[in-house]
Amino acid sequence: MTDDLTALTIKEAARLLRLGSISSADLVTAHVERIERLDPHVKAYLRLTPEIWERQADEADRRIRRGDAPPLAGIPLAVKDVLCVRGVETTAGSQILRGFKPPYTATAVSRLFDAGAVMLGVTNCDEFAMGSSTENSGYFPTRNPWDLDRVPGGSSGGSAAAVAAGEAIIALGTDTGGSIRQPAALCGVVGMKP
Repeated sequence: MTDDLTALTIKEAARLLRLGSISSADLVTAHVERIERLDPHVKAYLRLTPEIWERQADEADRRIRRGDAPPLAGIPLAVKDVLCVRGVETTAGSQILRGFKPPYTATAVSRLFDAGAVMLGVTNCDEFAMGSSTENSGYFPTRNPWDLDRVPGGSSGGSAAAVAAGEAIIALGTDTGGSIRQPAALCGVVGMKP
């Protein structure tokens, strides 16, 4: 059942959550187990955020039961390491920012939280989002989940790889010169420039 849950589309997952066939906690657990199994090879994530996903999944399940859930309630989300989340280490893929924990959450992330998304963790990227392969992270290169000898593209390669590997249903990236669209294409997922 775990792999079945990680293969759901956002529409399928939202429908099953609303019907009560699955819980947000079930969906998060399935994705976290998949991350634990695959991410040592793919390396899409820099860090996981269990303190956030536990709270957000519980809240999503409560709101779904009450019937006042927002549209993304319970949907597992990955966030690129250039987008700030209050209290979560944010380094833009660079060792120079190691330990920085912002006092605020980026507007794009806040809007997804308000819509009910559940943050699983922070994804890898090229250092300061300056690259197109996610090989130039200050931490480690991310691999394309379809072929570990290939790159996922960049700079939002960790976000695209996480979705392609079934390690998140949706992911947030950033795009100035193709940094969402190119990794999405290389990983076989949908990416939209904001």
